Amino acid sequence: MTIRLGGIIVGLAITAVLVLWSLVPGFINFAFGPPPEKQASYAFYEHGEGPEGGFSFDGPMGKWDVAQLQRGYQVYKEVCAACHSLKFVAFRNLQQLGYTEAEVDAEAASWTVPGLDPNTGEPTTRPGEPTDYFPSPYPNAIAAAAANNNAIPPDLSLMTKARHDGSNYVYDLLVGYGEADPEKAAKLGFETPPGLYFNKHFPNVNIAMPQPLVLDGQVSYADGTEATIPQMAKDVAAFLTWTAEPSLVQRKQTGWFVLGFLLFATALAFLSYKQIWAGMKPKKK
Repeated sequence: MTIRLGGIIVGLAITAVLVLWSLVPGFINFAFGPPPEKQASYAFYEHGEGPEGGFSFDGPMGKWDVAQLQRGYQVYKEVCAACHSLKFVAFRNLQQLGYTEAEVDAEAASWTVPGLDPNTGEPTTRPGEPTDYFPSPYPNAIAAAAANNNAIPPDLSLMTKARHDGSNYVYDLLVGYGEADPEKAAKLGFETPPGLYFNKHFPNVNIAMPQPLVLDGQVSYADGTEATIPQMAKDVAAFLTWTAEPSLVQRKQTGWFVLGFLLFATALAFLSYKQIWAGMKPKKK
């Protein structure tokens, strides 16, 4: 018994020494050492606040703006689809955006998807069908990297879920391109490396993606909405929010029903408690 207790004490002592040995130097350096040196790019970063007025689906009572989602899909198709895929979204899902079955069939057929020759089994391409998923613009990751300065464009299906405050993140990124202040850049010795692009809303302000929305009117909206860069950025950000969470609005609506049920059940339980124990008197001490 004594030997076992002694072994436990020695083990705890060794553990305590190792923990202190690993933590104390770091704490001393953090508390009394020089602050970490920040890169010059941090001086140019600006935190974006999203579009003016926010999105229609913001807040507990938010709803989809179907016209906006259709415009966002148009921006994705005409601009973003050249580099980015939507591998978790099928053409048939577009019916949720207000398209009819015939319109979905026509829309799917306007895309080219991978297929197999039924006679030879060789890889080929064919017009898309409603059950197909949006195709990747590249045959594989190597081809994607080779076409984009060794940076593989990410799939956008879940992008607004993968980034903090994703809807605003996408909007801010699309409107954040420009040039760094030349005087400030010269003072700090900052420059954008070759093959990268300056974006004040990107964390390190140097991004591999070229500016996708370059001028007003780049997309001609079918509903006549003026296609400014902020408008196109807002529309495609809303569309990508839908691709990432198409049940967002339904979930919010269900939440209100659940909350109402819980309030009703709580009131019912309280009244039942009062009724059952109404004739009982507390015992005197």
